[in-house]
Amino acid sequence: MLLAIILSALVMTAIVAVRYLLTSGGFALATRAVRPGLYNGLNPQIRKEIGWSMVSAAIYGIPAGVVAWGWQELGWTRIYTDLAAYPLWYLPLSLFLYLFAHDTWFYWTHRWMHEPKWFRIAHAVHHASRPPTAWAAMSFHPIEAITGAVVIPFLVFFIPVHVGVLGLVLGIMTVMGVTNHMGWEMFPKWLVHSRAGNWVITASHHQRHHDEYRCNYGLYFRFWDRLCKTDRGLAKPSSPS
Repeated sequence: MLLAIILSALVMTAIVAVRYLLTSGGFALATRAVRPGLYNGLNPQIRKEIGWSMVSAAIYGIPAGVVAWGWQELGWTRIYTDLAAYPLWYLPLSLFLYLFAHDTWFYWTHRWMHEPKWFRIAHAVHHASRPPTAWAAMSFHPIEAITGAVVIPFLVFFIPVHVGVLGLVLGIMTVMGVTNHMGWEMFPKWLVHSRAGNWVITASHHQRHHDEYRCNYGLYFRFWDRLCKTDRGLAKPSSPS
């Protein structure tokens, strides 16, 4: 049993690492094409980002692997595979519940990480990326990586979720984590400044967090930033199109 758990943790670590390398690498290539020269002179920083991210991949992969083993072997979680187990309308609802719960956790732990003591101990690693690049999405001190690694494995014990929706949650988490750090706005102005866009975090919103530190703490949505009056809008320029 112990060997199976270890193998599951190793496999999940490899999956997280490869997912990071492919996603960040893909958007780094897109940056080179769309914003040539944006990352010039940042190779030493990027190497550090990749190094920290590989450590984070293990921290994310180990609990995910243990939970995946428990789901398959012992039925630990509320992950389901039969679409008929819940009404179809529950699929988008569960997606929103996971994203909102994750966003809530992220907002408050992120604000906590900006307290002077914890910023110095842990969060300074992430903010050492100046400016952040597409490789910075998982560039965390291990303490910060732990706070991010536990939330989805925790939620699957309490909120029913179809395995496909769970995969979509992880996909959104990965893509938004990368695109919010890549240093340019991939979405057009009409979308970023639309009614819906005013509630969703994009690169130009998160860039302002990296510029000013004490604002724009959210991950997916601007709800908590608006409610807690920590939303300072978008960095300038916000969009190329």
